[in-house]
Amino acid sequence: MLDPSADSGLPATDEQGAADATDDEPAPEPPADPEQVLARFRWRLDPVTLRETVDDPEELREVRERLTEKLASALDNRSRARLLSLRAVASRVLNDLDDALADGRMALTYAEATGELRRAALAQARLAHVLRWRGEFAEADRLFAEANSIELPDRLRAALHEHAARCCYDQGRLIEACHHFERALDLRGEQDAELLDRVRTGLDAVASRAEEGGFGPYPRSWDEVLERDRTPVPARDGGQGLWGYADAEGDMVVAARYAEAQPFRDGLAWVRGPQTDRWSLINLAGETVLEPTYLAARPFSDGLAWVVRDESGWHAVDATGAVAVPPGFADVRPFHKGVAVVRREGWGAVDRTGRIVVPTRYHGFHTTLADGHHVDGFTEEGLAVVDLAGRKGVVDRSGQVIVRRTASGA
Repeated sequence: MLDPSADSGLPATDEQGAADATDDEPAPEPPADPEQVLARFRWRLDPVTLRETVDDPEELREVRERLTEKLASALDNRSRARLLSLRAVASRVLNDLDDALADGRMALTYAEATGELRRAALAQARLAHVLRWRGEFAEADRLFAEANSIELPDRLRAALHEHAARCCYDQGRLIEACHHFERALDLRGEQDAELLDRVRTGLDAVASRAEEGGFGPYPRSWDEVLERDRTPVPARDGGQGLWGYADAEGDMVVAARYAEAQPFRDGLAWVRGPQTDRWSLINLAGETVLEPTYLAARPFSDGLAWVVRDESGWHAVDATGAVAVPPGFADVRPFHKGVAVVRREGWGAVDRTGRIVVPTRYHGFHTTLADGHHVDGFTEEGLAVVDLAGRKGVVDRSGQVIVRRTASGA
């Protein structure tokens, strides 16, 4: 076996010495891979704290040391994200929470660099678990919520709900904890006996705590968990028939002086005054950022907005009005993760500089998730279903065909 910390290709022992040892006695078994050992670890769930415990901390420390050795030779983002994330798990259970936090944050950085949804979700969840143990609940709740994409496998989504429930339990948000436990069971309860046992333990703990002090506050909304401040929404003044913007209490915070008003996105909104056919841009304070310029405009997304100024077609601008993507498109969709679906002679996609990344030769984009939700472009994993003369396939953001099909629905 090669020493992971050694230079590439160098054996851990001298070849002659190894041969001599073989003549006299059997060679020692190479140690099992630390990732496999950690995967086989049997955690015990404390029925009161709902935290994992181990019977032999020294064994876990040894696994952590070997993960560190393996990390020394890991150079790519995927490997470093995985190993740092697993080392964070070991440190958390050993209650070395500062080390676990440092590893968890670095693991998430590497995971996000891969652009892979599942890898990033795992890193987010493991970091959130560390934050929960540290009592930093707001960030932990937010990470659990952000990680739980409907594009993930049900098994992973169920685990995310289970851990989010435990985080709510620690905060005394017992109704919210029950909701997460219930969602976990909806996703995997009948197929996963171990999950069912853990959820039962969690619900027993919730019941005991509720008897002592009640069920706690009413569950938060999704936006509250994600710490999203509710931006003002378009509201009409009944007297004048003009549009302004109202806050969460219904009070007008931007005066009603527009014939049309679009929702705020990225802190900006397109509005059209009653005396013009051109759209202007305002900020949350109602101040004009861009003067009336555009015949048509769509909300900002990913820092860019699609607009039409003349017959040259749709083009994308930033918040200063600078052109990011030149005109020439007959129809467009919002930017997401640096790519937008567009139509010229056919449908394709462009990046933020206007470079065609998916040729505009398709008859349509028809991406639908497992829950029936239609995606206006690419999924979080960077995939899209395209239609070419009734034949459907899957492409990625670079335009590479991932899956070919001979006919629609085949």
